[in-house]
Amino acid sequence: MRMLHTMLRVGELERSIRFYTEVLGMKLLRRNDYPEGRFTLAFVGYGDESDHTVLELTHNWDTPAYDLGNGFGHIAVEVDDAYQACAEVKRLGGTVSREAGPMKHGSTVIAFVEDPDGYKIEFIQKKS
Repeated sequence: MRMLHTMLRVGELERSIRFYTEVLGMKLLRRNDYPEGRFTLAFVGYGDESDHTVLELTHNWDTPAYDLGNGFGHIAVEVDDAYQACAEVKRLGGTVSREAGPMKHGSTVIAFVEDPDGYKIEFIQKKS
């Protein structure tokens, strides 16, 4: 068994695709419209679905926004340099909600950014 994807419901699909591809550097792997169901699925990730876990962005055509709720935590992405990654997110107009630095009660360098719908993405700096 292996993890295939995580699904996020998004309010504006094009805005979300731009964020994940242009700000976080993922690739749009595939996109399918389902007119009968009035939704679109877009899959983004850092590698092919055959050997990488990806994100499924679900856009229900008649729903412009969602409450995030309190059950979802975050998506984690490994980065070479969390400080530089945060600077790049800011340069591209993204939101950094926790600047890079050591985590409380530990030494791992982490940061948090938010996608356009408010989902949190944790940057975890590679250990040297």
